[in-house]
Amino acid sequence: MDVVVMIAQLILGLSILIVLHELGHFLTARYFGIKVEKFYLFFDAWGFKLFSIKYKDCEYGIGWLPLGGYVKIAGMIDESMDTEAMEAPMQPWEFRSKPAWQRLIVMLGGVTVNVILGIFIFWMLTFKYGETFIPNNQLQHGISPGIVGKEIGLQPGDKVKEINGKELVRFDDLRSSDVLLGNSSLTILRDGQEKQIQVPADILNVVSDYGIDEFVSPRIISKVGEVTPNGIAEKAGIKANDQILEVNGKEAVYSDQLRTILADNKNKQVEICVLRATEKVILPLKVSNEGTIGFAFNLDDIKTETQNFTFIEALPAGASKAWGSLVDNAKGLGKVVKGEVKANKAFSGPVEIARKLYGGTWDWVKFWSITGLLSMALALMNLLPIPALDGGHAVFLLIEMIKGKPLSDKFMEKAQIVGFVLLATLMVFVLGNDIFKAFTK
Repeated sequence: MDVVVMIAQLILGLSILIVLHELGHFLTARYFGIKVEKFYLFFDAWGFKLFSIKYKDCEYGIGWLPLGGYVKIAGMIDESMDTEAMEAPMQPWEFRSKPAWQRLIVMLGGVTVNVILGIFIFWMLTFKYGETFIPNNQLQHGISPGIVGKEIGLQPGDKVKEINGKELVRFDDLRSSDVLLGNSSLTILRDGQEKQIQVPADILNVVSDYGIDEFVSPRIISKVGEVTPNGIAEKAGIKANDQILEVNGKEAVYSDQLRTILADNKNKQVEICVLRATEKVILPLKVSNEGTIGFAFNLDDIKTETQNFTFIEALPAGASKAWGSLVDNAKGLGKVVKGEVKANKAFSGPVEIARKLYGGTWDWVKFWSITGLLSMALALMNLLPIPALDGGHAVFLLIEMIKGKPLSDKFMEKAQIVGFVLLATLMVFVLGNDIFKAFTK
């Protein structure tokens, strides 16, 4: 069932983004009197389609190949490679007959809609739910670094005071792009002394392998929350609200201490000392092969606050989130180009998006949050100056405006072919990378 939910969310999310992106091209083309011959969700490769209907000289349909969508604009060299139509006399309702500035607007129509959609989604989410965060000054026990955090020098109990010299107000910012894009500096308080921790430029490579929770989390005490029914802990007599103090005489007051001890005692018999009300109780049990005993930690120590916004106030806050995600993606792409982040760590395709972003539980808030992020990512991707993408067409139109005359049809045809090859190669790489990750993790 989880797989069905993942696929359903992925298809719905991408369908919304694709249809609205292509609608941007469609509406701007129609506004300038340009004929649109086809409007398709997904590709009707080799003429096969799931559904189609003709209305006012335009064919609307759903293709069978779920790798995007398209609008076929008359008089334009695009993915259809309809060169025969380009050899016919130019018509006033064709794309090629319009001024370059109008064609540029048509090419940027899809990206514009994606940006507007991203801003709108985050605007509505911010207005409806506000911004919930963990105040940094409420972390009584400091932080609990995971594998990644320990590698850069963080220690359990450290209190992070500043990021790049700016006071850390929200703990959540410690797990944001300000830090994870690397080359940042953390000011921490350890045993009453301030220290500087440098975050390396390539930290995203490691975070991609282990996950964000292995970077840093709030440090919490080993207090028992929900106990797994018929699990090891329940059978041993551990109850909700018990506070674990020791395992085999070793201090396990904090969750990170307990996890470490249990990991060192997989499949072994241990004695756990818990504080129940005011009484200490010793409970023997056998740790599982995975180093767990079957309970979730009580998270009452982690205090959260919610900042609410009026309808108008939510607009700049939502727009800031949307724009921030676009900038972060651009910076991440720049790190790939510089070689600071490996491409197989940075790029995710539909399989990874379904698995790691949407997930197997249908949560509408999460669904719209992810769709908003993907809308901004799609806008950035389409702005790349690659032939066959909107950005490539835009670059050629800007060159035409500077030169004062259009580039030749032959050049445009060859550029489209090069663009298709590049995109096909990227798609194969991304899908292959997704499948490799799915089977190796």
